[in-house]
This record gives sequence, C-alpha cells and structure tokens, in this order.
Amino acid sequence: MNSRWIGDVSVSAIGLGGMPMSIEGRPDEARSIATIRAALDAGVTLIDTADAYHRDAAEVGHNELLIAKALAGYGGDASGVLVATKGGHLRPGDGSWTLNGHPEYLKRAARASAARLDVEAIGLYQFHRPDPQVDYADSVGALRDLLDEGVIRMAGISNANVDQIRLAQEILGTRLASVQNQFSPAYRSSQAELDLCAALGIAFLPWSPLGGISRASTLAGKGEAFEKIGNELGVSPQQVCLAWELSLAPIVIPIPGASRPASIQDSARASEITLTHDQITELSA
Repeated sequence: MNSRWIGDVSVSAIGLGGMPMSIEGRPDEARSIATIRAALDAGVTLIDTADAYHRDAAEVGHNELLIAKALAGYGGDASGVLVATKGGHLRPGDGSWTLNGHPEYLKRAARASAARLDVEAIGLYQFHRPDPQVDYADSVGALRDLLDEGVIRMAGISNANVDQIRLAQEILGTRLASVQNQFSPAYRSSQAELDLCAALGIAFLPWSPLGGISRASTLAGKGEAFEKIGNELGVSPQQVCLAWELSLAPIVIPIPGASRPASIQDSARASEITLTHDQITELSA
C-alpha cells in the first residue's frame, strides 16, 4: 500500500477507524478482531480510536482494549503500526456525548488510554473536540505538557476550525502532527481546514470519509458520480471516493470505519487507484 506521513512517521495512505466495532450495533469481539487483523494483512498501519468509542457507561476505552488485544495476538509484524487515540469527548452510556477539555482531565485520560493500549507512550494523541467551557489554548496546552512528559509521541486535534488549527500550531509549533475533521463527498465544510493543513504540512485525517456508518453504501446520497467512475475502473464507488480524497492533497489520510474484514480490505485498495485530472474534476464538482 502507498504511504503518507504523520509528523515523522510513515503510515499507510488509508487508515482504519475503530468506532463501528465498539458502539451501538457493534459486531461480536471475534469479528472485530478479525477486522483489525485483516486491515494489518492489507497493509494498513494507521488505526484510529478514542476512549469514547464504547457503548455502555462502564466500558470506557472498549475500542482501545480491542485494538490492543488484536495487535498483541497478531501473527505478523505489527511494530510499524501507529495507533492514534483521542480524549476530551465522553459518552455517559445513554447514547449522548459530553465534553471535557480541562487540562488535568485530558492528562489523566491520556495516561488511562496508554494503559489500555499497553504502550509506554501513545503514538498519536488528539484532543477530540473543543469544549466551550474551557479556553482552547488551555486544552492544547495539555497536549504540549503530555509531549514534554513523554506520555505521547505526537499530538493532534480533531473537529477544529482554521483559527483553532493556527492557535494549536502556535502552542505546539512543529509538534502539531494532525487534524482530524469530518470530510466526505456529502460533507465538505472542512475544505478550508484541509487546505490550511496542506499549506502547513500537517496531516489531515478525514473521519466518516464515506459519509457515515449507516450511509457508506450510498456515500450519503452523493455516490452517483463515484459509482459511474467505479464502473469504468472496475472498482467499488467507495474505493473511488477514498482515491478522490487522497488526490486532494498529499497530507490527506482517510480513516474509514469498518466492522467487517471485507470492508477494510476493499478500502485499503483505494490507495492503488490513480484518477485522471478529468475524473477528479468530475468528482469534485
């Protein structure tokens, strides 16, 4: 599989989003572990998770534990896998989401994530979502402290706007490694953030790059052009979608979610597709 960079770490051009394996409607553990290992077999070396990827209140970190178990029992070489996790977004267990961007909370959450992932330092730790009750600079300052303390190796932010990216870069300097925002054919409001990341050389990780867990089969209603070109190339429209996102800038690394081995195997092949200029223009329109 083709590769791209997050900070000074080379990763696969397509990552694996772990959320579908841990929230409502999730598969059994055996299928989830098989999905993670199928991703590794396909050459995926970036796995995205969060401590909030769980269903019930008492199982915080469910997805982190699942990933750690899958990696520990993998028969191949997983030493080059970068696991990216997030903190600051919580699920009380009733299906809702809450926020906590207080620096001391983020520091505790990062250490708890490291323990669940069974690592001395988290490869990439991202502030999950801005908390309007906390100064954004204070939340990002916690990432700076975690870097200085060696709890995390790289720092990123998620669900951030242009001003927040610039502020985080000011606080972290060259140590701001990634921005993870929603981006897909049906959701392009983060184009300005993608363009800024391209200008600054910061990895941009689109979440829900196929339009969301329940809408990926139709690319959230935007799949007609992608299906047409997929038929021309003999590949799935989902592969075309991911290849289109990769074509937008060399810093883009989509992280499609998956809960079945076949899904991530299909997604992984997208990095081998080369779209023509005319095809990219048609899809971008």
